[in-house]
Amino acid sequence: MKGRELHYFAGGNTAKGFYSLFESNFSVLEKVFLLKGGPGNGKSTLMKNIAVEFLEKGFDVEYIHCSSDSDSIDGIIFPGLKIGLVDGTAPHIIEPKVPGAVEEYINLGVAWDSQQLHAKKDEIIHLISEKEEGYKAAYQAFADALAIHDEWETIYISNMDYEKLNGLTEDLKLLFFREIELNKESNVRHRFLGAATPKGAVDFVPNLTGDIRKRYFLKGRPGSGKSTLLKKLAATAESKGFDVEIYHCGFDPNSLDMLIFRELSIAIFDSTSPHEYFPNREGDEIIDLYNVAIFPETDEMYEEQISKISERYREKMNEGIAYLAEAKTLHDELETIYKKATDFKVIEDIQRKIKDTIHLFEKELAE
Repeated sequence: MKGRELHYFAGGNTAKGFYSLFESNFSVLEKVFLLKGGPGNGKSTLMKNIAVEFLEKGFDVEYIHCSSDSDSIDGIIFPGLKIGLVDGTAPHIIEPKVPGAVEEYINLGVAWDSQQLHAKKDEIIHLISEKEEGYKAAYQAFADALAIHDEWETIYISNMDYEKLNGLTEDLKLLFFREIELNKESNVRHRFLGAATPKGAVDFVPNLTGDIRKRYFLKGRPGSGKSTLLKKLAATAESKGFDVEIYHCGFDPNSLDMLIFRELSIAIFDSTSPHEYFPNREGDEIIDLYNVAIFPETDEMYEEQISKISERYREKMNEGIAYLAEAKTLHDELETIYKKATDFKVIEDIQRKIKDTIHLFEKELAE
C-alpha cells in the first residue's frame, strides 16, 4: 500500500525576513543528508526521486516545500525510518549536532565543470547580488505590511470581550482534552502551513487535514484572538502530553495559524484570507470569533478606517510578492548557468548511493 504524503513549509519569506523552522523537524532524526551545491544542480529532483520510490513501498513521506518556489522541495523526511534529506545551503542551513554519525554532507558540487562556471563568474556574482537585493526589498515590504496589519488589529483588540474569548478557550480545552493526562512527553513540531511565494500565497491545509476527523475553522478579523486561542490550546496539549503540530503564520511567524492533534484527529486553524476555507464534509465546524468575542457593530463603526487600512495592506503585500517574483527570475537565470555546467550522471550516482544507505536503515527496521 502506498504511503501517506504530508506537504508543508519549514521556512518562510516573512515580515521578519527568512524564518526557519527546519531544526524542529530534523533534530529528532537518526540520519540526515545535508545536500550542498548551487542552484540548478538537482537537489530538489534528487529528493523527489528518492521520495517516490519509498512512498510506493509504503513509507510515509513528509515533503518540505521551498517558499521561494513552491514546486521545488527543500527537504524530505521519512518519519518511519527517522531519515531526512535537506538542502543544506543558505538560507535553510541546519547546524550538525553529531557530524558524520547523524548528519552527512553530500557535495553535489563535484558534478560541476568548474571551468564553465569560472567563465561565467562575473555574471553569477551579479545575479546573486541582484537576487539578494530582491529579497531584502520583499522583506521590507512585508515588514511595512505587518505594521499596517498591526493598525488593523488594534481596532478589534480595543473592541474585544476578553471574558467571552477566555470562556471559549476554556470550553475548547475541555472539549479537546477533557481531564486526560498522558504519561509521556509531548512531541511538538513547528512548521508553516503556507508561505508567501513568487506566485502569491500558497498553503497545504487540505493535504495536512485530509485524514483528520474533526476540523474547526476559525473565522474572525485581524486581532480577534485567533492566534492567542491557538497558543493557549497548544500549551495545554503539551502540558498534558499530547503530540502537537504547530503551524506558524507565514507572514508573521510569531503568530499561529493552525494546530493538529493527530492522536485526537482534531485540527483547528485560522480559516481567513489568504488560507480561507469553508466546511465541506462531516465533522467540519466554524467558530466565528467576531460573533463570539467582538463587540457588536465594530465593523460598521470603523468601516471607512478599515477600508483604507485594508487597501494599504494589500498594496504592500502585492509589492512584496512582486519582489519575490523578481528574485525568482534571477534565481532561474542562475539555475540555467549551473545546469549547463553540471554532469547529471554524477548526480544520479550520488542519488543511488543515498538510496543504498536508506535501504540499510530499512533492512534494520525489518529485522
